[in-house]
Amino acid sequence: MRIRTVTAMAAMTGLTLAIAGCSGSDDGTNTPAPDSTGGQASEITGDITVLTQRTDIVDTIFADYKTQFEELYPGVNVTFEAITDYEGEVTTRMSTDDYGDVLLIPNSVKASDLPDFFEPLGTVEELSQTYRFITTEQNYDGLSYGIAITGNASGLVYNKRVWDEAGVSELPTTPEEFIAALQMIKDNTDAIPLYTNYADGWPLTQWESNRCEITANPNCVNELAETDAPWTEGSDHYVIDSLIYDAVAAGLTEPDPTTTNWEQSKGDLGDGTIATMALGSWAIVQMQDAATDAADIGYLPFPVQVDGAFHSVISGDYKNAINVNSDNKAAARAWIDWFADESGYATDQGGIAPRIDGPTPDTLADFAAADVQYIELTPAPEGKESLVNDIDQAGEIGLWAPDYRQRIVDAARGARDESKQDIFDDLNSRWASARAQVAG
Repeated sequence: MRIRTVTAMAAMTGLTLAIAGCSGSDDGTNTPAPDSTGGQASEITGDITVLTQRTDIVDTIFADYKTQFEELYPGVNVTFEAITDYEGEVTTRMSTDDYGDVLLIPNSVKASDLPDFFEPLGTVEELSQTYRFITTEQNYDGLSYGIAITGNASGLVYNKRVWDEAGVSELPTTPEEFIAALQMIKDNTDAIPLYTNYADGWPLTQWESNRCEITANPNCVNELAETDAPWTEGSDHYVIDSLIYDAVAAGLTEPDPTTTNWEQSKGDLGDGTIATMALGSWAIVQMQDAATDAADIGYLPFPVQVDGAFHSVISGDYKNAINVNSDNKAAARAWIDWFADESGYATDQGGIAPRIDGPTPDTLADFAAADVQYIELTPAPEGKESLVNDIDQAGEIGLWAPDYRQRIVDAARGARDESKQDIFDDLNSRWASARAQVAG
């Protein structure tokens, strides 16, 4: 997921990832809850429009949410607007006042721009006592502007049956072992070993979520602002992007990446037509739902170990936020609080609960068995919250955009006349120039 603000959001790009969702249950113990100003549920009124990227469940699970919420807040009427190209469309709409009452903050919005578009929900110090990801994501100048709808671990979703049929018996611990496993899948099964989802674009941004796992360094993102060459051998970006390039160059991905299809890929991974995809843990439930046998779907850590252990970055998915222009901010805040605290969305979709006291999902049992160590990234230093993003923008690279990784795929499959090192040299050059421009 990713979006960028340029001159009041006139030009933005971004993506990430779709997340999972689900319905919670109401056991009848709910009581009217105070809103952020101390009012009671019965006193909160107004019509609110809630934007969502979950086009697949807006008419089912989200309809249940509406019923549950409006029983608790009878003076509020909730209308959903499901958007297929969420990042692109919402980015455009944010140049106006018309972007719903509650929306998911596009992932590449600069931290310094948050106050221009969203209502603060409280201080970081206060909200971080209750919710995860507050100190590191969607905050600015001590204020928090969004609460995660769920949390994700990073890794690769895969079809266990296909990997077993291919004869892969051990988790790959290096990129070389991972490539060898994909080759075994190609040689011994009919499955596509690794699916890039190139045509939809945004799935390629999911690889970015694995940064900091290669070096097991929770400060690796902040350190991007201190280097002129992020694509240096051994670095997180070098290892991630080399793996993509090498898999494509070896013929271990889909034959024609320009014809990939995200929705179809869910069923294809579920029935074994596809063996592996790089996606956040939010995708596990969606793949299980589309599988012939849900037990076939598993989750792999990125194939690198540090000190004998796998690592996975955990982070918040999209963050629910209030449009600063909303006429019904109390109702919008009530929805955000209820969604995080009561809906059950995160747990039912196999995600990490946004509440610190929330349950652990069964979907990450594979990680527990592999003793994967979780990393929560170090917050940016005060005053430098948007520095890495500013460098990324100035260099026109798009760490959370699909373009440069599509370029890698195209070069690896022979559709561009440049080598992997050519691309890395260009990216390093642009990063260094942008860093000099932004950081001085």
